[in-house]
Amino acid sequence: MAKGYLALVLHTHLPYVRHPEVDDFLEEDWLFEAITETYIPLIDIFSRLKAEGIGYRITMSLTPPLLSMLADPLLQSRYRRHLEQLIELAHREVERTRFDSTFRPLAQHYLEKFQMVQGIYDHYHSDLIGAFRELSGPGGLELITCGATHGFLPLLGVNKIAARAQIQLGVETHKHYLGQSPRGFWLPECGYNPGDDEILATAGIRYFLMDSHGLLHATPRPRYATYAPIYCPSAVAAFARDWESSKQVWSSQEGYPGDPHYREFYRDIGYDLDYDYIKPYLHSCGIRTQTGIKYHRITGRNCEKQPYNPALAQERAAIHAGNFMFNRIKQVEYLEQQMDRPPIIVAPYDAELFGHWWYEGPQWLEFLLRKLHYDQDQLELITPGDYLERHPRNQVAQPPMSSWGYKGYNEVWLEGSNDWIYRHLHMAAERMVELAGRGHHNQLERRALNQAARELLLAQSSDWAFIMKTGTMVPYAIRRTNQHIANFTGLYEQIKASQLNEGWLAQLESANNIFPHISYSLYRPEEQGALMPVI
Repeated sequence: MAKGYLALVLHTHLPYVRHPEVDDFLEEDWLFEAITETYIPLIDIFSRLKAEGIGYRITMSLTPPLLSMLADPLLQSRYRRHLEQLIELAHREVERTRFDSTFRPLAQHYLEKFQMVQGIYDHYHSDLIGAFRELSGPGGLELITCGATHGFLPLLGVNKIAARAQIQLGVETHKHYLGQSPRGFWLPECGYNPGDDEILATAGIRYFLMDSHGLLHATPRPRYATYAPIYCPSAVAAFARDWESSKQVWSSQEGYPGDPHYREFYRDIGYDLDYDYIKPYLHSCGIRTQTGIKYHRITGRNCEKQPYNPALAQERAAIHAGNFMFNRIKQVEYLEQQMDRPPIIVAPYDAELFGHWWYEGPQWLEFLLRKLHYDQDQLELITPGDYLERHPRNQVAQPPMSSWGYKGYNEVWLEGSNDWIYRHLHMAAERMVELAGRGHHNQLERRALNQAARELLLAQSSDWAFIMKTGTMVPYAIRRTNQHIANFTGLYEQIKASQLNEGWLAQLESANNIFPHISYSLYRPEEQGALMPVI
């Protein structure tokens, strides 16, 4: 019998980016890169393990914005075009490097990878949601949900109805796309606010994930630290991440991804090669961007980068997977002597770390899953939902507000670069509740109310504040926040004046078409009978 449990959790999220008004939009590449480098490689791994009868019990969140983008026909067609261009570029690279014994094998490596990705995308007829659904179930993935647009709940909680809308719509969107009720909930940015668990309980959620200090500082103090969950007073369980296992994988400085044999993320042929050669594969605006074809390894700090060797990198991934398993076994060997139940080590990561930021991440994960299956019997892969079924009796405690951001609280999403957004978000939330509480019978007015809810939800995405803080693509994040607030305000004023511009409303419905079956009644105050949205 296993001495302890390992709960691997992959948080799979991207902000909702869809721009039908232009044919080639730069930020849509965030989705395309993630599909090519993370989502399809993970699907490939899980499919092979399933075919071999190897358990891969992993918890995976699929956020509503990501599900909406993966299901969108426009983005599916644009991704196909993007992938075809990558394959064409890889063919050209194979030809360009035909006399170079160092780089030609690398060019061939990328060509074969892109063709593999295309084959899997074709196999599922562009339906990656269906692929994840097929891989879920006993012995496979446990799919969980998240806030509707990844809104940071501790700051949105000024208006509890707005927080409730994020949670309830997240649950219903999950049911709509995946055909199952989620047991678990990934709090956006692991941001917990006392009382939000009561909303989760009402929505049918049994557990959520938070950062370690959030659980450790609960009242009363948890007896087993982060190695067992606690129940909030609402009876929803809180699981906390294990800092040691997370840092070992997540940190580029101290963790595995910084190994000098691994591929260098920032060195890309989109910047290295002659501009006239690479220009047809860049965006129509002409700026240099990442292509995904990278020929160098990390090598070291402040030195010339050496050529990448996939075989040596694969060996390092195998060694690191073995090291990770060894360390987790040592952890549970010690912990099980201190506890009256098997300890659970919760190791959550952003899914995009595997493949996108850390190119060898999917290989590492596959090695780890195979080693756990064949090479040991002391550590069992489990999901938080499975754990609660086996160990339903747990300590009751109240966690404090917390997040997994810098310093552990709100500072990432509320500081000098982004604090200006909240007066607008809070005012819009109050106005949305005001509108939803009125009686409305006109069909055009109901459409406008539903679109106003979409605009508010899109403005609430934590991604915009995060981007402003980190300093990447800041103009885009500011523009998105301002545009959604402006759209909401325009709809609010037109609804109040009973002077709706149907043509403008139709444009908004086409451009910002997330949650096509949303109901504005989601924002009704409880005393008026707030309704779950019909998805």
